[in-house]
Amino acid sequence: MLRKVFSRRTLAIATGGTALAYCCINSGPVQAPQSPLPPPPPSWTPPSRAEMLASLRASAESPDNEFDLLVVGGGATGAGVALDAASRGLKVALVERNDFSSGTSSKSTKLVHGGVRYLQKAVFELDYDQYKLVREALHERHIFLQTAPYLSHMLPIMLPIYKHWQVPYYWAGCKLYDFLAGKQNIQSSYLLSKSRALHSFPTLNPNGLVGAVVYYDGQHNDSRMNIALVLTAIAHGATITNYTALTSLVHPDPTTTTTTSTTPHHLSTALITDTLTSQTFPVRFKCLINATGPHADTLLQLADPDPERAPMVRQSRGVHIALPPYYAPRRMGLIDPKTEDGRVVFLLPWEGGTIAGTTDTPVDAPAPAPAGEEPMAQEEEIRWVLDEVKRCLAPDVGVSRADVLSAWCGLRPLVVGPSASPGGDTPTPTQSLVRSHVIHVSPSGMITIVGGKWTTYREMARETVDTAVRVHGLETRVRSGCVTETLQLIGSAGWETGLYLRLAERVRACVRRGVRVRS
Repeated sequence: MLRKVFSRRTLAIATGGTALAYCCINSGPVQAPQSPLPPPPPSWTPPSRAEMLASLRASAESPDNEFDLLVVGGGATGAGVALDAASRGLKVALVERNDFSSGTSSKSTKLVHGGVRYLQKAVFELDYDQYKLVREALHERHIFLQTAPYLSHMLPIMLPIYKHWQVPYYWAGCKLYDFLAGKQNIQSSYLLSKSRALHSFPTLNPNGLVGAVVYYDGQHNDSRMNIALVLTAIAHGATITNYTALTSLVHPDPTTTTTTSTTPHHLSTALITDTLTSQTFPVRFKCLINATGPHADTLLQLADPDPERAPMVRQSRGVHIALPPYYAPRRMGLIDPKTEDGRVVFLLPWEGGTIAGTTDTPVDAPAPAPAGEEPMAQEEEIRWVLDEVKRCLAPDVGVSRADVLSAWCGLRPLVVGPSASPGGDTPTPTQSLVRSHVIHVSPSGMITIVGGKWTTYREMARETVDTAVRVHGLETRVRSGCVTETLQLIGSAGWETGLYLRLAERVRACVRRGVRVRS
């Protein structure tokens, strides 16, 4: 009946997309799939928010309902900690005052990378910390791309060369980057002549161009990856709620022994507020995890008040802008390795458009951005990114402020090291701070994880949970060690690169046989 109503072309477009429509128009046979489709994953419906709020409330009603870990913060780090702990068998709760990935974790450059600029600092500044960061990130990059392959992919990135002496310099640097990745390297870097570089990246500035080096890193959808971490943690038994804020902590009396914590002075009760209903209730736990990123110092002060404490985190503003798709080819990015002020700017294809960034502007220490306040991109920051993009691209591209489709700002939680002089008159520039992470155990027993980046979230979570198990004596509560190195996130089961083509062919075959297909 469908054949009588619709033409073959209409059916093909409706059921298989333009690729199948092309096959039908040209009457070419479509080869049947060589292997059966993978079985669908078992159906699963996560608990409702009301059910998870009830689980939070129940923790204060009986010691049996008490959580092993209460994680504060629903970004990449907090969600990673919740997944790691839940997959080991611990009873975990996570609260997020806004929506998941509403802060720094959704405002990244969308790269899964080892950090070529960190490698440059490691070599020329003989900085072993930077070297360790690159090695760790390259290892985690490999795991990241396997964990959720439907949310991440490899991306070639072009590094244009405008001076002849830079050819061996950049080529050797990218080859060292490949070498450090070892067997986990995505794909080898390579040199391009000027003509080939312009063919691969047509909008590139040709004036003075000598050639280019292309290296490979990963790209991912950061906010969706965050949600996948949350859902996978819930699937492993974690209780996770958004729009629930930790408003205060109940400090135990050291002279009493009613607390179930491993030591009397450790925190074991928090007051949580459901910001949608303004209802506040207690939640009991054995260990509190501070994964609030750039706002970690606020929770540190709440857990262990100390007006003389130096801050652990220095906030840095990172601004990105969205541009039309013609600014960059669909399958290649661009890196400006040295901007006028020594930073790095990327120009990357993203979701049918182009993103450019980022800035690295320190937030004044006396007035850091408060938790819950959305940072906004300032006009001068947008102009700075545009000016750098204009330097990278050909004059006839006509880079214009009117081309900016949107702009966003995220706050980096940079760890203040001993050399950063947090209280001095001339603090270290934020671009000079190592992007490593630090785990701090407070006298109250709270464990704070700060620093790091998206690529290394899994390793940060592993170390945090290891610390929690050791400090709070949870060895008898875990059923295994860390399993996240091989644990795939929800949505990955049965996924493969050409799955959409096989599904489209199945639908087309059903339509040809007159079988009704449900969406």
